[in-house]
Amino acid sequence: MFLLDIFFTGIGLSMDAVAVSICNGLTINNSLLRKALIISFYFGFFQFIMPLIGYFFGNILSFFIINIDHWIAFIFLFLIGINMIRDSFYSNNDITFNYKRLFTLAIATSIDALSIGITFSFFNINIFSSSIIIGVITFFLSFIGVLIGYYFGSSFHRFARILGGFILIFIGFKILFSHLF
Repeated sequence: MFLLDIFFTGIGLSMDAVAVSICNGLTINNSLLRKALIISFYFGFFQFIMPLIGYFFGNILSFFIINIDHWIAFIFLFLIGINMIRDSFYSNNDITFNYKRLFTLAIATSIDALSIGITFSFFNINIFSSSIIIGVITFFLSFIGVLIGYYFGSSFHRFARILGGFILIFIGFKILFSHLF
């Protein structure tokens, strides 16, 4: 695979993380730079580590993950989206920084990177450099996504939380339907 192929693979893999980063940005009240860096790190790190895991476990994981990865991502995103909508009615606090939620979102949006790692294991690809490229691209695009969400969300905070929750649910359905049909 050429460097350009890896670059575009990284962009493609990062799109779910970027959409979720925008949703997270919608809910930030304060400490924008710190939170944007942490959110971006989570998404970038998991997009970096998951292809490595997929690559090293190759055929073993492919039997278990490929048939259910879309269900896992759907369930995580759906439940977090519902919780985000619920929180918009009961809380005026900054709900973004629940590390458990961020961890779950990072895993849910990087399961497809695990599948890419499994695919890469069948080819002569330098998985470490490919994973670094994918992780760095995801980090930067997620950072931009948080900023976009923040600047939009600062004007419409409660509405932005509700919208963010529906977007997460939509992404979950999109992932599910893209694998089922």
